[in-house]
Amino acid sequence: MIKMNRTKKMLHWSCLLMAVISMFSCGKEKDTVYLRSEEEIRLDESCHIDTTALRAVLNPDTIEGWEQLSQLTAEAWMLIDDSTGVVISQKNAYQRMFPASLTKMMTCLLTLENGEKGDTIEITEDVYIEHDCRVRLGDQYLLGDLLHEMMMQSDNDAANALAKHLGGDIPSFCDMMNKKAEFLRMDSTHFANPNGMPNDSTYSTAHDLLVLARYCMRDTAFAKIVGSPLIDVPLIDGRHIACQNTNLLLGKYDGCIGVKTGYTRQAGSCLASAATRNGITLHLVLLKSRSRSSRFSESATLLDYGFRVAEAMRKAQ
Repeated sequence: MIKMNRTKKMLHWSCLLMAVISMFSCGKEKDTVYLRSEEEIRLDESCHIDTTALRAVLNPDTIEGWEQLSQLTAEAWMLIDDSTGVVISQKNAYQRMFPASLTKMMTCLLTLENGEKGDTIEITEDVYIEHDCRVRLGDQYLLGDLLHEMMMQSDNDAANALAKHLGGDIPSFCDMMNKKAEFLRMDSTHFANPNGMPNDSTYSTAHDLLVLARYCMRDTAFAKIVGSPLIDVPLIDGRHIACQNTNLLLGKYDGCIGVKTGYTRQAGSCLASAATRNGITLHLVLLKSRSRSSRFSESATLLDYGFRVAEAMRKAQ
């Protein structure tokens, strides 16, 4: 009888101990799920895209400006409310296309993540390829200044020089680009160069480039570069060149904060843009518009429509 009582007590305390351990284990599991890192949050926010929520709240076809969308010449676009990820408008958003200089968003991102702004970079023969750029053979820049030249002036050889500096050579840097694209869940994207010049192995989609733009704009250094309309870029030898942003929406479209222009004959005229009004931030990627000027007017049309839809959703919810 005594042995039985002792056995029962041991079982009783063992059960209590297991219950306590289980309670703490569950608490830890909950904490692990809840306490995400800043990088995880940034990634999830950038990748979150909801294609169904809009029509559950309202009919976007009844919003002023909807009828103009059918007249746009762009072959593809995706427009979203950044805070919710709700898709406001899209056309061929998952179709693979040439990204042109929107590619440089990835080059800038990797440079900011892996480079030092004070590094000196020289334009050498192996990166002086396009010859249609403002940088010249033998020029030397600080990395941070060359980033402005690449993003604001869309300088192709500046992108080559940064790629070589970061990767050791351009093919190695392209490997870095594609690994980052995989990390960002850009499943329909591949980069074969750092500047977006025509190459059958360089392709992306409006969707993937939108994910990239959202992720990049959550980096304050990136946002500052692409949001600058005009700056003075110094060279190591003391010369200075005025650097004006090729994104004509900056300073002209109310609330515009970026992001990047692109053009090649194969890609047509492209624009990744972002704008903020009344606490609403919209992101738009527009591909293969008819002309360099139409990419701006068509983006403005889409953004205007987007803000009306976002305001209507606020009121409807």
